[in-house]
Amino acid sequence: MTIDSAYVSALAALAGSLVGGLTSVTGSWISQYVQLRARQQMEHFKRREELYKQFIEEASRLYTDAFEHNEAQVSNLIGLYSLISMMRVVSSPAIVADAEKVVRVIVDTYLAPNRTFRDVKEFLDDDQMDPLREFSRACREELATDVGTARPLRLAIEPERSPSRVRRVG
Repeated sequence: MTIDSAYVSALAALAGSLVGGLTSVTGSWISQYVQLRARQQMEHFKRREELYKQFIEEASRLYTDAFEHNEAQVSNLIGLYSLISMMRVVSSPAIVADAEKVVRVIVDTYLAPNRTFRDVKEFLDDDQMDPLREFSRACREELATDVGTARPLRLAIEPERSPSRVRRVG
């Protein structure tokens, strides 16, 4: 039984087209999958970044209020606890622990006597003046690790600086 060389050429061409088509489809599928995965990771990153930003803003507002008032409204603290509960779902235990420390500092500040601007001077060199320092540092490290980069990232809570607005001094 002999096979005509024309049939061999035709079968080789069909096999080549089939392999090329499968390669193209597989490449497209992998590309789409990688893009979808990257988009999902970025959305997850942005959600956590926004959550951390909201917590920092709310904690700062309440900490300032605690310096000026002895009476705290429990309903004010509920917002912080809801943010911490959201963090329990998407953040590491270290982030949650640092957030809980911030709330404890705020509650302790409400329980302490009111402070005046003159009292602030003695707290400037102490960590009491910045209870969010450790929380912010932990958030920055976690977000930088998740993106896979060792360099610090610019968070949404930092002011934007466009090159056109930056002036040279000197």
